[in-house]
Amino acid sequence: MMPSLTRSFARLTATAALGVLAIGGAALTTSTAQAAPAPAPASTSSSVYGTQSRADNAIAWFANRNGSTAYQGYCEKAVENAYGTTGIYASAIANWNDAVNRGAAHRGDLNPPRGALVFWNISSYGHVGIATGDGYFWATSVNGAIGKQKLPWFSNYLGWAQPNF
Repeated sequence: MMPSLTRSFARLTATAALGVLAIGGAALTTSTAQAAPAPAPASTSSSVYGTQSRADNAIAWFANRNGSTAYQGYCEKAVENAYGTTGIYASAIANWNDAVNRGAAHRGDLNPPRGALVFWNISSYGHVGIATGDGYFWATSVNGAIGKQKLPWFSNYLGWAQPNF
């Protein structure tokens, strides 16, 4: 009697498993027969409400902190934070020197594209900001706070490079 019960249970289990597979297969067939929705188009809008490019997000980060003194003395940290990271370079001059060594530096060019990092040699640590693509940039230490000015603004402008983070 025990082997008969075991066989019945095995038959019931197998039937149930086949039923689940059949139902799952039907569900799979139904769901895969539907067309997938078209992907949303990529947006580079500068609207704070829509999807933005990395450069737009970084520029918006600075614009939202206009007038803040929280990053005085920490320009490299500010640009890295604006791009969603931190601790990549010890200073702005280290970032610039890396761009030079990689062949990515545009020395003295006053026409950086939107989102490019702009560099100055104003101290042993250098200085860095983010270009807006229209001849202006955002940075710390603009009249003592985060602000926007026309390039070159500070003395000893070095040039620009795309962010390496």
